Amino acid sequence: MYTTELKGGAAPVSIDREDPDKVAAFEARVAADEFIEPKDWMPEAYRKTLVRQISQHAHSEIVGMLPEGNWITRAPSLRRKAVLLAKVQDEAGHGLYLYCAAETLGTSRDQMTEALLAGKAKYSTIFNYPTLTWADMGAIGWLVDGAAIMNQVPLQRTSYGPYARAMVKVCKEESFHQRQGYEITMVLANGTPEQRAMAQDALNRWWWPSIMMFGPPDENSPNTAQSMRWRIKRDTNDELRQKFIDATVPQAEYLGLTIPDADLKWNEEANEGRGGYDYGAIDWDEFYAVVRGEGPVAKERMKARRDAWENGAWVREAAEAYDAKRRARLAA
Repeated sequence: MYTTELKGGAAPVSIDREDPDKVAAFEARVAADEFIEPKDWMPEAYRKTLVRQISQHAHSEIVGMLPEGNWITRAPSLRRKAVLLAKVQDEAGHGLYLYCAAETLGTSRDQMTEALLAGKAKYSTIFNYPTLTWADMGAIGWLVDGAAIMNQVPLQRTSYGPYARAMVKVCKEESFHQRQGYEITMVLANGTPEQRAMAQDALNRWWWPSIMMFGPPDENSPNTAQSMRWRIKRDTNDELRQKFIDATVPQAEYLGLTIPDADLKWNEEANEGRGGYDYGAIDWDEFYAVVRGEGPVAKERMKARRDAWENGAWVREAAEAYDAKRRARLAA
C-alpha cells in the first residue's frame, strides 16, 4: 500500500555534471515511453529518485502489515480470519517484489532497511494511525487500499521496467483487498445500529488521513515535477487525490454513510467540465507532523520494525553462512 506522499532520502544529484549526449539519449527514450532497464545508462539523480521511491514503497508494504496483523486473532469469524491472513501475506509479498526491484538499482535490502531504522527513509504516514475496531479493517481496505490503487495503477506504466512489472501483480492483489474492505464495510453498514455506527466512526477517522496519502499540494511537492518529466509518475498528487475523491464519494453514498467533510459538494464545472467534488481544507499541519514521526502510533510501528530486524539477525547470519559454504563447494 503505497502513495506519493513520501519525501526524504539523499539530496537530488545535478545532471549538469553528466555526459550531455547520454542525458539527451536517456531523455529521448523516456519521452518515447520506453522502459529503462537495470543495465541501461541512467542519470544518477534518476537512480536515486527511484531508490527513494521504490524503497519507501516497499517499507510501506511491510509496515502496513502491522495494523491489520493486529486483528487476525480477533477477526469475527474463521472466514474473516483466513481472508485477513491472506491479505497480510500479500502485503509481505509486495514488499519482497519491491525490494527486489530496488536492488536492481544497486542498493541492497540491508541498506534500505538500515536507512528506515535510522530514520533516513520513510513509509506511508497512514500506518501511523491506530486500528481501534474491526470496522477499521473495512475502512483500510476500502479507503487506504483504494487510495493505493489510485496511485499504483499508473505505476504499471512508470519508466523503470522492474518497477512497472512488479506493479502488475501488486495492483491485481490490491484490487482484491479494496473489494474485501468495501464488503466488510457494507456488511456493517447494513447491520445493527451499533454496527452501522462503527462503520461510520471508522470512515470518520480514516477519511482525511486517506486523502492526505497522496501527498502535499502540487505546489509544495518538491519531487513531483522531475518525476513527471522522467515518467516515474504519471499523475500529480492533486490529480490523484481528486480522482480518488470522485470515485469514493458515490461508494459512501451507496452504503448510506456520510463523508466527514461539511464542505464536500458536487461541482459541474470541475475537471474541465467533466464534473467533480469540491472538498474542504486538509489539515497539512497534521500531515507534516505525522511525516516527522509524530503520528499516534509512530513509535510503536518503528519499535516493531526494529525488534523484527534484531530478532531476525540469526536467520540472516545462518543464510549467509549457508551461502558461503555453497559457494565454497562450487569453487572447489
